[in-house]
Amino acid sequence: MSAPSENMPIAVTAPRAKPLLLRHLPYFVGAVILVTLTATLRVDGYIHNILMQATTFAIAVFGLSVVLGLCGQINLAQAAFFGFGAYAVGIGTSDYHISYWLCLAAGCVMALLAGALLGISTLRLGGHYLAMVTISFQQIVTLIMINTIWLTHGPDGVSNIGRPALFQSPQSYLAFCVATLALVGYFVWHLPDMKLGRAMRAVRDNELAAGVSGIDVFRTKVYAFALCAALGGLAGGLFAGGFAYVSPDQFSFAESIVFLTMSLLGGVASPIGSAIGTGLLILIPEWLRFLKSVPGLYLAIYGLFVILIIRYMPDGIWGFVSAALDRWRSHAEPVAVSAPLRLMPATVGGDTVLEVTGLSKYFGGLKAVDAVDIAVKRGSVHALIGPNGSGKTTTLNVLSGLYKATAGRILLDGTDITNLPPHLRTAAGLGRTFQNIRLFRSMTALENVEIGAERPGNTLIGEGGDNALTARAMEALTFVGLGPRANELISSFSYGHQRLIEIARALAANPTLLLLDEPAAGLNSSEKLELHELLKRIAAQGLTILIIDHDMTLVSEAAQHITVLNFGRRIADGESMAVLRHPDVVSAYLGTE
Repeated sequence: MSAPSENMPIAVTAPRAKPLLLRHLPYFVGAVILVTLTATLRVDGYIHNILMQATTFAIAVFGLSVVLGLCGQINLAQAAFFGFGAYAVGIGTSDYHISYWLCLAAGCVMALLAGALLGISTLRLGGHYLAMVTISFQQIVTLIMINTIWLTHGPDGVSNIGRPALFQSPQSYLAFCVATLALVGYFVWHLPDMKLGRAMRAVRDNELAAGVSGIDVFRTKVYAFALCAALGGLAGGLFAGGFAYVSPDQFSFAESIVFLTMSLLGGVASPIGSAIGTGLLILIPEWLRFLKSVPGLYLAIYGLFVILIIRYMPDGIWGFVSAALDRWRSHAEPVAVSAPLRLMPATVGGDTVLEVTGLSKYFGGLKAVDAVDIAVKRGSVHALIGPNGSGKTTTLNVLSGLYKATAGRILLDGTDITNLPPHLRTAAGLGRTFQNIRLFRSMTALENVEIGAERPGNTLIGEGGDNALTARAMEALTFVGLGPRANELISSFSYGHQRLIEIARALAANPTLLLLDEPAAGLNSSEKLELHELLKRIAAQGLTILIIDHDMTLVSEAAQHITVLNFGRRIADGESMAVLRHPDVVSAYLGTE
């Protein structure tokens, strides 16, 4: 772990990115060639049906790339959303003779609303609970399709489904579906680099860190679920037009499992992987058709293929390939160091940045924090110390909104944040690091810090867009001495450097108050000295710091004011040296004879 000195010259600028058109041109050229080939090359009906199924299924699996790959949320009801789109097009065009385009749009909207409502009602659950809810939803939708004969025609299904006038022939309609696949794939491919996509990735990697970085975790999950459902509805509508017939058995729970397997097989985190997995699961049975004469052998080999790929490529085929590419890219791409970091904390609340009165947090009969008062002066380094179990980290968790206060009031720069959720406290100017480092493990150092820089209300970013965001993140990484390693994945950094990245993420947000939860934990003596120098440089720019640490040397040298807790109550508060000599503080740390 190393940090640059204050006088280190930093004048190298980042390399210019290629113009947007040049970066995206190869994709669009390839898409145009593929659509042209689809529209001109004639194939027999059997091959046409395989291509139609692969194209429409891939769009539905793209939805799983969003909700599971990007956001980390389980959805085992994608076939239900697929069915919403299919039946909207089927019933609308066949029974009511409504325009295909209106029916397709209605199917997408129906699926989106159903996904959003399902997400709003269930996404506060997690893990297997969420999986169980989505399975139940899938089963309910299937039963409705079977039993509402007056609407869905029941088990007989819907036939004579219409197509748009422009694409009446099977070949032209397939070309239209391929073009749609290319557009959706482009969107999903670039979603991780958009604000919403970055938020989804952060939520997937670490929800607590995402919340204190200014991300509305619940809303982000709902957006991911709704987008996944909408893509499922779009795919279903295209499927219905392609095959001109739909029935309930095509949208059962078994189909949801097929979609999930396709996603996992190719690589759930990328639309490229989703397309690969979809193609393989549709083509492998065709390749093994010659074995169907031997009972059971076909299924055994088919299952063996899937098991081997998942066993030896746990991130999917494309995940295996992209991991190798990422390792090469992190060392091959030159990274330039940015301009010096500027910290311009807000100054609207007078001399006191943080005013805590009567703060309490009870866990049943345990009073973890009991009627604590803290006043942190602007521009100071204020330490909160105490023996293990004294309530220090609980206090920080209440201040940052991870715990709800049982009683008391919290004012940040004159604003009452007592009842605000974590992301709104961050927007109000609160920054935080954790005792147990919480970084977004699948991202590079630069991407981690960009999440922090994207904090709502960060006036140093303004409307500058991605270029300003990247520049700010580079400034923060350079400030902590890790600018040249910005494009490396988190796993390549030592523990001490990961601590610096977490601090850089908080600094990039330009907070009004920075909460540091035991930043020296796990560091050796030389790293602690460098951390002390870093704290000095942060404080020199006027940022107010509230720090928790057990290293009394660091605390006594860095902090001007100390508050001491013991058994959840404040036992001392005042100027550093006076507090450290206080008899109650000495007794709490060292005991009495």
